[in-house]
Amino acid sequence: MASLAQRRRISSISGDPIELGFMARVFVQATLPHKSTDSLVHTRRNGRLTFKITADKDFGLPYGRYPRLLLAWMTREACRTKSRLLELGHSLSSFMAELGLTPTGGRSGTIPRLRDQMTRLFLSTVSFTEYDPERGKLADDRFTVADRTRLWWSPSKERDLPFWGSYVVLSEPGFRAMTNRPVPVDMTVLRSLRSPLALDIYCWLTYRNSYLRRPTRIPWPALAAQFGASYSDRRNFKRKFTLALRQVLALYPSGRVAKVRGGLQLIPSPSHIERGLLR
Repeated sequence: MASLAQRRRISSISGDPIELGFMARVFVQATLPHKSTDSLVHTRRNGRLTFKITADKDFGLPYGRYPRLLLAWMTREACRTKSRLLELGHSLSSFMAELGLTPTGGRSGTIPRLRDQMTRLFLSTVSFTEYDPERGKLADDRFTVADRTRLWWSPSKERDLPFWGSYVVLSEPGFRAMTNRPVPVDMTVLRSLRSPLALDIYCWLTYRNSYLRRPTRIPWPALAAQFGASYSDRRNFKRKFTLALRQVLALYPSGRVAKVRGGLQLIPSPSHIERGLLR
């Protein structure tokens, strides 16, 4: 597995270094749960698109920051290697460094939390349904994230590494979802953002700015439908969203967003990683 020093690095329009990564577009248009839930099914809607993720009943739904970092890493590796086989390596600590995580043990440490979220994500079933009854259109894709998972790491015996490394084999539809027009992102920014909501907003904002041509108003109800999982009421969501957006814009200062009555207005801005920088 290539080290971070071997990853492709480019510069943003401001001249700041960027570690090029990708996020699957379908997971930008609709997002995973932000918090733990007892439900085995999570649904998000974005216009005519309905996203649903169904958990393995023995493990539960993936949630929070870790699955988002995992998806970004997997999407980058799938795009880089053009292969469904993603090698996670021999060392858990090395893999965690790829995600910007410091290995810590204990019940609430990063090691058991990451392993838990990996299991939840790899065993989940995903569906994306686009339904337009007026045009008689129905498009539906359903798949497991991975066809095969092998995690051989032993956190307590990191020195006694097996000859073979851990790996995951993406399902064919999962691989297509990750490599079909993925959203370019800065992996450094993803690692810096602590809130799963902020991670979602960053990916969404740079994606929207890749094609936005005119100022666009988005009402709070639409934002809540797309991002508002696990928030008790609209006012609480608005407060959390505003705080997370502020964190994103501190790292993506060229993104222009204005508050308007009843929602936000996106103003055409450079995508965080412009197309010209991808050549």
